[in-house]
Parts: sequence; structure tokens; C-alpha cells
Amino acid sequence: MLPESSASLADLKGTWFIAHTKARFEKAFAWDMAAANIGYFLPMIPRVRFSGGRKRTVLTPLFTSYVFFNGSPQSRYQALATNRLCQVIPIADQSAIVRELLSLEQAIRSKVPLDPYPFAAVGQCVRIAAGPLMGLEGIVVEREKTTKVILQVRVLGQGASVQVEADVLEPIDGLMPAPRRSKAMP
Repeated sequence: MLPESSASLADLKGTWFIAHTKARFEKAFAWDMAAANIGYFLPMIPRVRFSGGRKRTVLTPLFTSYVFFNGSPQSRYQALATNRLCQVIPIADQSAIVRELLSLEQAIRSKVPLDPYPFAAVGQCVRIAAGPLMGLEGIVVEREKTTKVILQVRVLGQGASVQVEADVLEPIDGLMPAPRRSKAMP
């Protein structure tokens, strides 16, 4: 979710902050930001829920209790004044957060399935070399025998995993991890 006046996160100018919201207040806080004309980014993913005997698809925040917003110290004050936040987290490396959020935005716009990943992965840094996610950088992890790349938001210590074909990955810094041996091999 972006404010209606912006086509992309790249259009937003100012300082980025992370709003740590009270439980289940992410969307309400985003509406407050839109009403105040403050740029924000609330990454949302579809989830299937069953309620009242019906199957429903709902949009839920990718990062529970976090919304990214952009602006001035006055915008920060307005965010705190909503009474929907626990705290506002300043971001020291603005260029890194913009890169990371643009990666998430591109993945969401590409409509590839994203899976919340609870912590930043430790592994090989790679760049996706082909397909709708070309140019995105992340860390490779192996879960359930598939290749997944973690798109990180380091300042939160969280990310989102996206499944990709291993042959579209290229190493960053020229090193790929050694192939893992099968348990049957000595």
C-alpha cells in the first residue's frame, strides 16, 4: 500500500522512519498517514482465512506491527500524535532502506508469492539475473528443498522469502556457496 499520490516509493522524498504500531493498528495508521498526506509504505500480502464457514482472502501486513513512513521531523510528530504507535524508529542508513523497500515493492508489484521470513538469513548474497525480479538482491536459503531468496529489511531484522529458480541467481562478490553433499555420499 502506498499513498494514492505516489506511483512508487522512489517518488517519496524525505527521511524514512519505521513506525512500530500497537497490535493490529498497521492499516489504521496507514490511513492516518494518507489523510495527513505523509508518504508511507505498508507491504501487504494476501492470506486465506476461514471465518463464519467461509473462505476469504484478506490482505495482511508483511511485517506485523511495522509501517514505513517518509517525511520531516514534523511528520514524525504527526505520526506519534495518532496514538497508534509504540515508538518511531529512526533509520541511520537511508540509502540502504530505500534499496530494501524498493526490492519489496518490486516483488509485490510482480505478484510473486511472498512468505514472511522471521529473521535476516545468514548465507550467500545473490542477485536475480532474469525474470520479473531481475536486479533484486538478497540472501539464499534452502527450505523444503526449494531455492528461496530472502529480501531483507536489515533494520527490522526481518524479510520476505520469494521462491526462484536457482539458475537465475548470480553471486555478489563472485562467490557462490559450495554445493551441499547428499547424506548418502561419504
